[in-house]
Formats: sequence, C-alpha cells, structure tokens
Amino acid sequence: MATKKATAKAKSKAKTKAKAKAAPKKAARKKKVAPKKKAVLKAKVKAKIKAKAKVKAKAKAKAKTKTKAKSKVKAKSKTASKKAAPRKTVTKKKATTKKNPPKKAAPKKNSVNKAVVKKKAPPKTKPKTAPRKKASISRPANSQLQTDNFTPYAIKRGEEYMNENQKAHFRQILLNWRNELMVEVDRTVHHMQDEAANPPDPADRATLEEEFSIELRTRDRERRLIKKIDSTIEIIANDDYGWCDSCGVEIGIRRLEARPTANKCIDCKTLDEIKEKQLGA
Repeated sequence: MATKKATAKAKSKAKTKAKAKAAPKKAARKKKVAPKKKAVLKAKVKAKIKAKAKVKAKAKAKAKTKTKAKSKVKAKSKTASKKAAPRKTVTKKKATTKKNPPKKAAPKKNSVNKAVVKKKAPPKTKPKTAPRKKASISRPANSQLQTDNFTPYAIKRGEEYMNENQKAHFRQILLNWRNELMVEVDRTVHHMQDEAANPPDPADRATLEEEFSIELRTRDRERRLIKKIDSTIEIIANDDYGWCDSCGVEIGIRRLEARPTANKCIDCKTLDEIKEKQLGA
C-alpha cells in the first residue's frame, strides 16, 4: 500500500512538472499567433475599404456617362426639331395649295331676271318735309379773363408797388374784360330774339328751352361779375387796389393779373376756402 501511494505521488509530481514546463511554451505560442491574427484582420478590413471605394468610383463614372449621354440626346433632339420646323410649314403650304380646287366661273344672269326687275313696282316716296333746324347752342361766355391779347406787366427792379403804371395796366385789363362781357350779353339778346319761334317738334322745343335757361344762367353770373369789375375800378380810383382786405399785405401783381378782381392775398383766400369746406362738410 505504501508503495502504491508513493508511485501515485511521484506520478502527480511528474504531471505537475510537465504542466509547468508546457505552460510557458503555450503562452509563447499564443503570443506569436495573436499578432498574426491582428495583421490578417487589418488586411481584410483594408481590402474591404478599397473594394467599397472602387465600387463608388465606378458608380460615379457610370452616372457621369449617363448624364453626358442624356445631354447629347437632348441637344440632338433640339437641333432636329429646329431643322424639322420649316419643313413642316412647307409641307402644310403645299397641302393647302393642293386642297384648294379651281374656282368655277359664275353663271351668267339670265336676261329674264332683268326684265322682271324692271317690271317691279317703284317704291313709294314719302312726302318731303322741311328739314328740322338744328338748335345752334351758343357757347357761354367764359367768366374768366380772355388771355388772347394779354401782355403781362414787366416788373422793374426797385419799382414801387402799385404805382401809376401798374394801376393803368390793371384798369385797362378790367375795362377790356368788361367790354367782352357786354358783347356776350348783346349777342345772347339777339340770339334769343331770332330763335323765339316755337318749333312744332317737342324735342326741338325742349332743346331750345334748355339752351335759353343755360344762357340766362350764365348771363346772370356775368351780370354779377360786371358789378364786381365796376367796384374794383372804383377801388383803383381810390388808391386802395392791390392790398389784402383781411391782413393788409400785398396781393401780388401776378395774382392780380390772373384774377384782377381779387381782394385777398393767397394765404387768406386758402384759409377761407378751408373754412368753407369744413362748414360745408
């Protein structure tokens, strides 16, 4: 029994020694194998990356070639359409010329129809009536100053406002204006006397009445304007012409030439107009 135990111990010791000797060898082998596997894995990864890059490059090249081919096809189609357009028009013109048949000569009218036309009864003629007189609507005289023969006053440097020359200039303007209005009044009186007859047509009668009412309205307005012109001539005689009635400032020669009967400066007149608008609103 003792010998068996000793042999068993010896065997176990031998095994442990063999294991201890084999362990460093295995570790060395593992160390040698490990870097080799890493290198192989790295090589495989690099190969995969290169393959992917090649595939991408090939796809890009194919896409470029396809786009170039499409652009070429489009350019060819455009040029072909441009060339084909005039040809189509020519063919259409030819077709239209072919389709138009030759015009047939118009048949001659029979002499029988002419005889029938001659035998027709003549149309009834209406009794001639006297033509209506067109109502000559007279143009109403303009309430403003006529500027046909008007010459503006030449202002001299250092000239006194409303001197004798200026007063004479404005007095002449007012007298000419008054004479024009009086001529218009005489013309309307003669016109109304000439057209006093009542026409038979009610439409003509209505136009005449409307014309007379317009003329009388304008003459009434001009009558009031003549009174205003006479009053301004009196103001010139009293040496009060050309000054504002509200503030006493000079009205101005150019404003008086535009409206000789003005009695207010431009500022006071604009204020009055604004007040009138506000009160009227």
